[in-house]
Amino acid sequence: MKPADQPAPPWQQARFVAVALIVGALTGVFGGLFHLAIDRIIDWPAWLAGHTGGWRLIAASAAITMAATVFAVFITRRFAPEASGSGVPEIEGAIAGIRHVHWERVLPVKFVAGIAAIGSGLVLGREGPTIHMGGSAALAASEMFRMRDVDRRALLAAGAGAGLACAFNAPMAAVLFVIEETRKQFPYSFRNYMGVFAAAITGTAVTQMISGARPDLPLSAGPADLASLPAFAVLGILLGAVGVLFNRCILAMLDIAAVWQKHVPYVWPALVGLLVGALLILAPRTATGGEQVISHIAVLTPSAGVLLILAVARLFTSVVCYSVGTPGGIFAPILSLATCIGLAFGLFAQMVFPEVLSGIGVTPVSFAIVAMAALFSATVHAPAVGVVLVLELTTHYALVLPMLTACLAASLVAQWLGGRPIYGQMLERALARAGRGPGNDSEIGLAAAPDRAAN
Repeated sequence: MKPADQPAPPWQQARFVAVALIVGALTGVFGGLFHLAIDRIIDWPAWLAGHTGGWRLIAASAAITMAATVFAVFITRRFAPEASGSGVPEIEGAIAGIRHVHWERVLPVKFVAGIAAIGSGLVLGREGPTIHMGGSAALAASEMFRMRDVDRRALLAAGAGAGLACAFNAPMAAVLFVIEETRKQFPYSFRNYMGVFAAAITGTAVTQMISGARPDLPLSAGPADLASLPAFAVLGILLGAVGVLFNRCILAMLDIAAVWQKHVPYVWPALVGLLVGALLILAPRTATGGEQVISHIAVLTPSAGVLLILAVARLFTSVVCYSVGTPGGIFAPILSLATCIGLAFGLFAQMVFPEVLSGIGVTPVSFAIVAMAALFSATVHAPAVGVVLVLELTTHYALVLPMLTACLAASLVAQWLGGRPIYGQMLERALARAGRGPGNDSEIGLAAAPDRAAN
Protein backbone atom coordinates (compact mmCIF):
# COMPACT_ATOMS: atom_id res chain seq x y z
CA MET A 1 0.00 0.00 0.00
CA LYS A 2 1.35 3.42 -0.91
CA PRO A 3 1.63 6.00 1.88
CA ALA A 4 -0.91 8.24 0.12
CA ASP A 5 -3.40 5.39 0.10
CA GLN A 6 -3.11 4.72 3.82
CA PRO A 7 -6.05 5.86 5.96
CA ALA A 8 -5.62 8.94 8.12
CA PRO A 9 -4.81 8.40 11.81
CA PRO A 10 -7.88 7.90 14.02
CA TRP A 11 -7.47 11.28 15.69
CA GLN A 12 -7.61 13.04 12.30
CA GLN A 13 -10.72 11.10 11.34
CA ALA A 14 -12.33 11.94 14.68
CA ARG A 15 -11.49 15.63 14.23
CA PHE A 16 -12.98 15.71 10.75
CA VAL A 17 -16.20 13.97 11.85
CA ALA A 18 -16.46 16.33 14.83
CA VAL A 19 -16.26 19.34 12.51
CA ALA A 20 -18.87 17.71 10.25
CA LEU A 21 -21.17 17.36 13.28
CA ILE A 22 -20.73 21.08 13.95
CA VAL A 23 -21.45 21.87 10.28
CA GLY A 24 -24.68 19.87 10.46
CA ALA A 25 -25.73 21.60 13.67
CA LEU A 26 -25.09 25.05 12.19
CA THR A 27 -27.05 24.09 9.09
CA GLY A 28 -29.87 22.82 11.28
CA VAL A 29 -30.05 26.16 13.10
CA PHE A 30 -30.16 28.23 9.92
CA GLY A 31 -32.44 25.77 8.13
CA GLY A 32 -34.80 25.36 11.07
CA LEU A 33 -35.17 29.11 11.60
CA PHE A 34 -35.56 29.59 7.85
CA HIS A 35 -38.45 27.14 7.64
CA LEU A 36 -40.03 28.42 10.86
CA ALA A 37 -40.03 31.98 9.53
CA ILE A 38 -41.62 30.92 6.24
CA ASP A 39 -44.26 28.85 8.05
CA ARG A 40 -45.16 31.87 10.15
CA ILE A 41 -45.69 34.24 7.23
CA ILE A 42 -46.85 31.98 4.37
CA ASP A 43 -50.51 32.29 5.41
CA TRP A 44 -50.55 36.06 5.10
CA PRO A 45 -53.12 35.98 2.22
CA ALA A 46 -55.69 34.47 4.64
CA TRP A 47 -54.97 37.24 7.15
CA LEU A 48 -55.31 39.81 4.39
CA ALA A 49 -58.62 38.32 3.27
CA GLY A 50 -59.95 38.84 6.79
CA HIS A 51 -59.33 42.58 6.56
CA THR A 52 -60.39 43.42 3.01
CA GLY A 53 -62.15 41.91 0.03
CA GLY A 54 -63.07 42.22 -3.64
CA TRP A 55 -60.71 43.91 -6.02
CA ARG A 56 -58.92 45.61 -3.12
CA LEU A 57 -57.88 42.20 -1.81
CA ILE A 58 -56.49 41.17 -5.20
CA ALA A 59 -54.67 44.49 -5.63
CA ALA A 60 -53.21 44.38 -2.12
CA SER A 61 -52.03 40.79 -2.53
CA ALA A 62 -50.43 41.56 -5.89
CA ALA A 63 -48.70 44.63 -4.44
CA ILE A 64 -47.33 42.71 -1.44
CA THR A 65 -45.90 39.87 -3.52
CA MET A 66 -44.48 42.31 -6.06
CA ALA A 67 -42.77 44.35 -3.33
CA ALA A 68 -41.34 41.25 -1.67
CA THR A 69 -40.11 39.88 -5.00
CA VAL A 70 -38.42 43.12 -6.05
CA PHE A 71 -36.87 43.44 -2.58
CA ALA A 72 -35.51 39.89 -2.74
CA VAL A 73 -34.11 40.44 -6.24
CA PHE A 74 -32.54 43.77 -5.24
CA ILE A 75 -30.61 42.54 -2.21
CA THR A 76 -29.56 39.40 -4.10
CA ARG A 77 -28.19 41.33 -7.09
CA ARG A 78 -26.69 44.03 -4.89
CA PHE A 79 -24.93 41.93 -2.28
CA ALA A 80 -24.64 38.30 -3.51
CA PRO A 81 -25.60 37.60 -7.15
CA GLU A 82 -24.51 33.96 -6.74
CA ALA A 83 -27.24 33.51 -4.11
CA SER A 84 -29.97 33.58 -6.78
CA GLY A 85 -31.79 30.40 -7.69
CA SER A 86 -31.39 27.14 -5.83
CA GLY A 87 -27.66 27.31 -5.15
CA VAL A 88 -27.12 23.63 -5.96
CA PRO A 89 -25.11 24.38 -9.14
CA GLU A 90 -22.92 26.77 -7.15
CA ILE A 91 -22.26 24.09 -4.54
CA GLU A 92 -21.43 21.49 -7.19
CA GLY A 93 -19.08 23.92 -8.89
CA ALA A 94 -17.40 24.77 -5.58
CA ILE A 95 -16.87 21.10 -4.71
CA ALA A 96 -15.27 20.65 -8.14
CA GLY A 97 -13.08 23.70 -7.52
CA ILE A 98 -14.44 25.82 -10.38
CA ARG A 99 -16.71 28.14 -8.38
CA HIS A 100 -16.18 30.07 -5.17
CA VAL A 101 -18.82 30.39 -2.45
CA HIS A 102 -18.49 33.69 -0.60
CA TRP A 103 -20.17 32.37 2.53
CA GLU A 104 -20.01 35.71 4.37
CA ARG A 105 -22.48 37.28 1.94
CA VAL A 106 -24.32 34.21 0.65
CA LEU A 107 -25.51 33.10 4.09
CA PRO A 108 -27.35 36.30 5.14
CA VAL A 109 -28.64 37.09 1.65
CA LYS A 110 -29.92 33.57 1.08
CA PHE A 111 -31.65 33.64 4.46
CA VAL A 112 -33.33 37.05 4.20
CA ALA A 113 -34.11 37.09 0.48
CA GLY A 114 -35.25 33.45 0.59
CA ILE A 115 -37.76 34.18 3.33
CA ALA A 116 -39.04 37.22 1.43
CA ALA A 117 -39.38 35.35 -1.88
CA ILE A 118 -40.80 32.04 -0.68
CA GLY A 119 -42.90 33.64 2.05
CA SER A 120 -44.44 36.03 -0.48
CA GLY A 121 -46.00 33.08 -2.32
CA LEU A 122 -43.62 32.56 -5.23
CA VAL A 123 -43.56 29.00 -6.60
CA LEU A 124 -40.18 28.12 -5.14
CA GLY A 125 -38.88 25.41 -2.85
CA ARG A 126 -37.07 25.75 0.46
CA GLU A 127 -34.49 23.05 -0.19
CA GLY A 128 -32.27 25.10 -2.54
CA PRO A 129 -31.61 27.88 -0.02
CA THR A 130 -30.98 25.43 2.83
CA ILE A 131 -28.55 23.44 0.67
CA HIS A 132 -26.68 26.64 -0.19
CA MET A 133 -26.75 27.83 3.40
CA GLY A 134 -25.48 24.42 4.54
CA GLY A 135 -22.53 24.72 2.18
CA SER A 136 -21.88 28.25 3.42
CA ALA A 137 -21.96 27.08 7.04
CA ALA A 138 -19.45 24.37 6.11
CA LEU A 139 -17.03 26.92 4.66
CA ALA A 140 -17.38 29.09 7.76
CA ALA A 141 -16.54 26.13 9.98
CA SER A 142 -13.66 25.16 7.69
CA GLU A 143 -12.09 28.57 8.13
CA MET A 144 -12.68 28.51 11.86
CA PHE A 145 -10.92 25.17 12.26
CA ARG A 146 -8.33 25.80 9.52
CA MET A 147 -9.19 22.73 7.46
CA ARG A 148 -7.20 21.62 4.43
CA ASP A 149 -8.59 22.23 0.96
CA VAL A 150 -9.67 18.62 0.38
CA ASP A 151 -11.38 18.66 3.78
CA ARG A 152 -13.17 21.90 2.94
CA ARG A 153 -14.53 20.36 -0.24
CA ALA A 154 -15.76 17.31 1.65
CA LEU A 155 -17.32 19.47 4.38
CA LEU A 156 -18.96 21.62 1.70
CA ALA A 157 -20.70 18.52 0.35
CA ALA A 158 -21.62 17.44 3.88
CA GLY A 159 -23.14 20.84 4.62
CA ALA A 160 -25.13 20.74 1.39
CA GLY A 161 -26.45 17.31 2.31
CA ALA A 162 -27.39 18.57 5.77
CA GLY A 163 -29.30 21.40 4.08
CA LEU A 164 -31.40 18.91 2.13
CA ALA A 165 -31.97 16.91 5.30
CA CYS A 166 -33.19 20.07 7.02
CA ALA A 167 -35.53 20.97 4.18
CA PHE A 168 -37.43 17.68 4.13
CA ASN A 169 -36.56 15.86 7.38
CA ALA A 170 -34.89 13.33 5.08
CA PRO A 171 -31.37 12.44 6.30
CA MET A 172 -30.92 9.31 4.18
CA ALA A 173 -31.96 11.13 1.01
CA ALA A 174 -29.42 13.81 1.95
CA VAL A 175 -26.61 11.26 2.11
CA LEU A 176 -27.64 9.81 -1.24
CA PHE A 177 -27.91 13.31 -2.72
CA VAL A 178 -24.23 13.94 -2.02
CA ILE A 179 -23.17 10.57 -3.40
CA GLU A 180 -25.44 10.54 -6.46
CA GLU A 181 -25.77 14.20 -7.44
CA THR A 182 -22.17 15.25 -6.70
CA ARG A 183 -20.55 11.93 -7.65
CA LYS A 184 -18.24 13.67 -10.14
CA GLN A 185 -17.07 16.30 -7.66
CA PHE A 186 -17.17 14.69 -4.21
CA PRO A 187 -13.69 13.65 -2.92
CA TYR A 188 -14.81 10.18 -1.91
CA SER A 189 -13.16 8.38 1.01
CA PHE A 190 -14.55 6.49 3.96
CA ARG A 191 -13.83 9.40 6.30
CA ASN A 192 -15.51 11.95 4.02
CA TYR A 193 -18.47 9.62 3.61
CA MET A 194 -18.83 9.40 7.40
CA GLY A 195 -18.65 13.19 7.54
CA VAL A 196 -21.73 13.37 5.30
CA PHE A 197 -23.52 10.98 7.67
CA ALA A 198 -22.53 13.07 10.68
CA ALA A 199 -23.72 16.35 9.16
CA ALA A 200 -27.03 14.80 8.05
CA ILE A 201 -27.64 13.46 11.56
CA THR A 202 -27.06 16.71 13.45
CA GLY A 203 -28.72 18.80 10.73
CA THR A 204 -31.90 16.75 10.94
CA ALA A 205 -31.82 16.56 14.75
CA VAL A 206 -31.44 20.32 15.24
CA THR A 207 -34.13 21.05 12.64
CA GLN A 208 -36.51 18.68 14.40
CA MET A 209 -35.84 20.45 17.69
CA ILE A 210 -36.85 23.73 16.07
CA SER A 211 -39.73 22.72 13.78
CA GLY A 212 -40.77 19.28 15.08
CA ALA A 213 -40.27 15.69 13.91
CA ARG A 214 -42.85 14.48 11.41
CA PRO A 215 -43.11 13.40 7.78
CA ASP A 216 -43.52 16.52 5.65
CA LEU A 217 -46.19 14.94 3.41
CA PRO A 218 -48.35 12.53 5.44
CA LEU A 219 -50.47 11.15 2.59
CA SER A 220 -52.84 8.21 2.80
CA ALA A 221 -52.38 5.44 0.23
CA GLY A 222 -52.55 1.66 0.24
CA PRO A 223 -49.92 -0.85 -0.91
CA ALA A 224 -49.58 -1.74 -4.57
CA ASP A 225 -49.84 -5.25 -5.96
CA LEU A 226 -47.29 -6.64 -8.42
CA ALA A 227 -49.99 -6.60 -11.09
CA SER A 228 -49.96 -2.79 -10.96
CA LEU A 229 -46.30 -2.43 -12.00
CA PRO A 230 -47.07 -2.02 -15.74
CA ALA A 231 -49.33 0.92 -14.92
CA PHE A 232 -46.58 2.56 -12.89
CA ALA A 233 -44.15 1.95 -15.76
CA VAL A 234 -46.50 3.81 -18.11
CA LEU A 235 -46.68 6.65 -15.60
CA GLY A 236 -42.88 6.74 -15.53
CA ILE A 237 -42.71 6.96 -19.33
CA LEU A 238 -45.07 9.93 -19.28
CA LEU A 239 -43.15 11.70 -16.53
CA GLY A 240 -39.84 11.12 -18.32
CA ALA A 241 -41.15 13.31 -21.13
CA VAL A 242 -42.57 15.85 -18.66
CA GLY A 243 -39.19 16.06 -16.92
CA VAL A 244 -37.41 16.91 -20.16
CA LEU A 245 -40.08 19.53 -20.92
CA PHE A 246 -39.74 21.03 -17.43
CA ASN A 247 -35.97 21.38 -17.75
CA ARG A 248 -36.19 22.97 -21.19
CA CYS A 249 -38.86 25.40 -20.01
CA ILE A 250 -36.68 26.42 -17.06
CA LEU A 251 -33.70 27.14 -19.30
CA ALA A 252 -35.80 28.95 -21.91
CA MET A 253 -37.43 31.13 -19.27
CA LEU A 254 -34.02 31.98 -17.81
CA ASP A 255 -33.01 33.24 -21.26
CA ILE A 256 -36.12 35.39 -21.48
CA ALA A 257 -35.54 36.80 -18.00
CA ALA A 258 -31.90 37.59 -18.87
CA VAL A 259 -33.03 39.74 -21.80
CA TRP A 260 -35.44 41.66 -19.57
CA GLN A 261 -32.77 42.09 -16.91
CA LYS A 262 -30.37 43.55 -19.44
CA HIS A 263 -32.79 46.22 -20.65
CA VAL A 264 -35.24 46.82 -17.77
CA PRO A 265 -33.71 45.11 -14.71
CA TYR A 266 -36.63 45.08 -12.26
CA VAL A 267 -39.63 44.99 -14.57
CA TRP A 268 -39.63 41.19 -14.93
CA PRO A 269 -39.57 40.53 -11.16
CA ALA A 270 -42.30 43.12 -10.67
CA LEU A 271 -44.54 41.56 -13.32
CA VAL A 272 -44.04 38.06 -11.93
CA GLY A 273 -44.74 39.32 -8.41
CA LEU A 274 -47.95 41.01 -9.55
CA LEU A 275 -49.09 37.84 -11.31
CA VAL A 276 -48.36 35.49 -8.43
CA GLY A 277 -49.85 37.89 -5.88
CA ALA A 278 -53.11 37.98 -7.84
CA LEU A 279 -53.10 34.19 -8.22
CA LEU A 280 -52.75 33.78 -4.46
CA ILE A 281 -56.31 35.13 -4.23
CA LEU A 282 -57.83 34.06 -7.54
CA ALA A 283 -56.27 30.58 -7.86
CA PRO A 284 -54.23 29.84 -4.70
CA ARG A 285 -53.30 26.29 -5.76
CA THR A 286 -51.24 27.65 -8.65
CA ALA A 287 -48.95 29.57 -6.28
CA THR A 288 -46.57 28.87 -3.33
CA GLY A 289 -43.96 26.14 -3.23
CA GLY A 290 -46.57 23.43 -3.21
CA GLU A 291 -46.36 21.56 0.11
CA GLN A 292 -49.87 22.59 1.17
CA VAL A 293 -51.15 22.12 -2.39
CA ILE A 294 -50.04 18.47 -2.33
CA SER A 295 -51.87 17.78 0.91
CA HIS A 296 -55.03 19.56 -0.21
CA ILE A 297 -55.46 17.94 -3.60
CA ALA A 298 -54.55 14.50 -2.23
CA VAL A 299 -57.41 14.78 0.26
CA LEU A 300 -59.98 16.56 -1.92
CA THR A 301 -59.00 14.75 -5.18
CA PRO A 302 -60.36 17.12 -7.85
CA SER A 303 -61.41 15.78 -11.24
CA ALA A 304 -58.76 14.66 -13.70
CA GLY A 305 -59.47 17.64 -15.96
CA VAL A 306 -59.01 20.11 -13.12
CA LEU A 307 -55.78 18.39 -12.11
CA LEU A 308 -54.36 18.61 -15.62
CA ILE A 309 -55.21 22.30 -15.84
CA LEU A 310 -53.57 22.80 -12.46
CA ALA A 311 -50.50 20.90 -13.67
CA VAL A 312 -50.15 23.17 -16.71
CA ALA A 313 -50.63 26.25 -14.53
CA ARG A 314 -48.07 25.12 -11.96
CA LEU A 315 -45.58 24.23 -14.68
CA PHE A 316 -45.87 27.80 -15.95
CA THR A 317 -45.70 29.49 -12.54
CA SER A 318 -42.78 27.28 -11.46
CA VAL A 319 -40.53 28.17 -14.37
CA VAL A 320 -41.58 31.84 -14.34
CA CYS A 321 -40.90 32.25 -10.62
CA TYR A 322 -37.53 30.50 -10.84
CA SER A 323 -36.45 32.79 -13.68
CA VAL A 324 -36.84 35.89 -11.51
CA GLY A 325 -33.53 35.29 -9.74
CA THR A 326 -34.54 35.22 -6.09
CA PRO A 327 -33.25 32.47 -3.80
CA GLY A 328 -35.44 29.39 -4.13
CA GLY A 329 -35.35 25.79 -5.26
CA ILE A 330 -37.26 23.55 -7.64
CA PHE A 331 -37.65 20.35 -5.59
CA ALA A 332 -40.97 21.32 -4.00
CA PRO A 333 -42.46 22.68 -7.26
CA ILE A 334 -41.43 19.43 -8.98
CA LEU A 335 -43.15 17.36 -6.29
CA SER A 336 -46.37 19.37 -6.49
CA LEU A 337 -46.41 19.22 -10.29
CA ALA A 338 -45.87 15.46 -10.14
CA THR A 339 -48.71 15.08 -7.64
CA CYS A 340 -51.15 16.76 -10.03
CA ILE A 341 -50.07 14.56 -12.94
CA GLY A 342 -49.97 11.38 -10.86
CA LEU A 343 -53.42 11.94 -9.39
CA ALA A 344 -54.87 12.67 -12.83
CA PHE A 345 -53.23 9.54 -14.22
CA GLY A 346 -54.63 7.51 -11.33
CA LEU A 347 -58.15 8.84 -11.88
CA PHE A 348 -57.97 8.01 -15.60
CA ALA A 349 -56.70 4.52 -14.81
CA GLN A 350 -59.48 4.11 -12.27
CA MET A 351 -62.07 5.04 -14.88
CA VAL A 352 -60.63 2.68 -17.49
CA PHE A 353 -59.85 -0.26 -15.18
CA PRO A 354 -62.06 0.23 -12.10
CA GLU A 355 -62.36 -3.41 -11.12
CA VAL A 356 -58.69 -4.20 -11.71
CA LEU A 357 -57.33 -1.34 -9.61
CA SER A 358 -59.82 -1.77 -6.80
CA GLY A 359 -59.05 -5.47 -6.73
CA ILE A 360 -55.33 -4.90 -6.17
CA GLY A 361 -55.77 -1.99 -3.76
CA VAL A 362 -54.19 0.77 -5.85
CA THR A 363 -55.60 4.27 -5.35
CA PRO A 364 -54.98 7.52 -7.27
CA VAL A 365 -52.92 8.78 -4.32
CA SER A 366 -50.56 5.83 -4.86
CA PHE A 367 -49.88 7.11 -8.37
CA ALA A 368 -49.37 10.64 -7.01
CA ILE A 369 -46.74 9.46 -4.51
CA VAL A 370 -44.87 7.41 -7.09
CA ALA A 371 -45.07 10.29 -9.57
CA MET A 372 -43.07 12.53 -7.22
CA ALA A 373 -40.08 10.21 -7.33
CA ALA A 374 -40.38 9.63 -11.08
CA LEU A 375 -40.50 13.30 -12.06
CA PHE A 376 -37.63 14.08 -9.70
CA SER A 377 -35.61 11.36 -11.41
CA ALA A 378 -36.41 12.71 -14.86
CA THR A 379 -35.39 16.28 -14.05
CA VAL A 380 -32.47 15.87 -11.66
CA HIS A 381 -31.30 12.45 -12.97
CA ALA A 382 -30.85 11.16 -9.42
CA PRO A 383 -33.34 8.27 -9.17
CA ALA A 384 -32.06 6.84 -5.89
CA VAL A 385 -32.41 10.24 -4.24
CA GLY A 386 -35.92 10.60 -5.67
CA VAL A 387 -37.06 7.25 -4.31
CA VAL A 388 -35.61 7.66 -0.82
CA LEU A 389 -36.67 11.31 -0.56
CA VAL A 390 -40.31 10.51 -1.32
CA LEU A 391 -40.25 7.51 1.00
CA GLU A 392 -38.98 9.67 3.86
CA LEU A 393 -41.48 12.42 3.05
CA THR A 394 -44.52 10.16 2.92
CA THR A 395 -43.41 7.05 4.91
CA HIS A 396 -45.10 4.83 2.27
CA TYR A 397 -42.39 2.18 2.12
CA ALA A 398 -44.82 -0.33 0.61
CA LEU A 399 -44.53 1.61 -2.66
CA VAL A 400 -40.80 0.98 -3.10
CA LEU A 401 -41.19 -1.41 -6.04
CA PRO A 402 -43.63 0.83 -7.97
CA MET A 403 -41.29 3.80 -7.36
CA LEU A 404 -38.29 1.92 -8.67
CA THR A 405 -40.30 0.84 -11.72
CA ALA A 406 -41.52 4.35 -12.50
CA CYS A 407 -38.10 5.93 -11.86
CA LEU A 408 -36.41 3.43 -14.15
CA ALA A 409 -38.87 4.20 -16.95
CA ALA A 410 -38.72 7.97 -16.36
CA SER A 411 -34.92 8.09 -16.27
CA LEU A 412 -34.49 6.03 -19.44
CA VAL A 413 -37.10 8.01 -21.37
CA ALA A 414 -35.62 11.33 -20.24
CA GLN A 415 -32.19 10.24 -21.42
CA TRP A 416 -33.51 8.91 -24.74
CA LEU A 417 -35.24 12.25 -25.36
CA GLY A 418 -31.97 14.11 -24.88
CA GLY A 419 -32.65 15.26 -21.36
CA ARG A 420 -29.73 16.16 -19.11
CA PRO A 421 -29.49 16.86 -15.36
CA ILE A 422 -30.92 20.30 -14.70
CA TYR A 423 -28.25 21.36 -12.22
CA GLY A 424 -25.43 20.40 -14.55
CA GLN A 425 -26.96 22.53 -17.29
CA MET A 426 -27.36 25.46 -14.91
CA LEU A 427 -23.72 25.21 -13.84
CA GLU A 428 -22.60 25.16 -17.48
CA ARG A 429 -24.65 28.29 -18.16
CA ALA A 430 -23.15 30.06 -15.14
CA LEU A 431 -19.64 29.24 -16.32
CA ALA A 432 -20.46 30.33 -19.86
CA ARG A 433 -21.79 33.69 -18.63
CA ALA A 434 -18.59 34.17 -16.66
CA GLY A 435 -16.54 33.29 -19.74
CA ARG A 436 -14.89 30.46 -17.89
CA GLY A 437 -14.94 26.73 -18.12
CA PRO A 438 -14.08 23.83 -15.86
CA GLY A 439 -10.58 23.66 -17.26
CA ASN A 440 -9.87 27.39 -17.15
CA ASP A 441 -7.41 28.41 -14.45
CA SER A 442 -8.86 31.91 -14.35
CA GLU A 443 -11.82 30.60 -12.40
CA ILE A 444 -10.85 30.97 -8.75
CA GLY A 445 -12.50 28.17 -6.83
CA LEU A 446 -11.80 26.09 -3.79
CA ALA A 447 -9.14 24.10 -5.61
CA ALA A 448 -7.10 27.28 -6.06
CA ALA A 449 -7.12 28.11 -2.35
CA PRO A 450 -3.97 27.40 -0.34
CA ASP A 451 -3.82 24.17 1.59
CA ARG A 452 -4.10 24.58 5.32
CA ALA A 453 -2.86 22.05 7.80
CA ALA A 454 -5.47 20.30 9.83
CA ASN A 455 -4.16 20.34 13.36
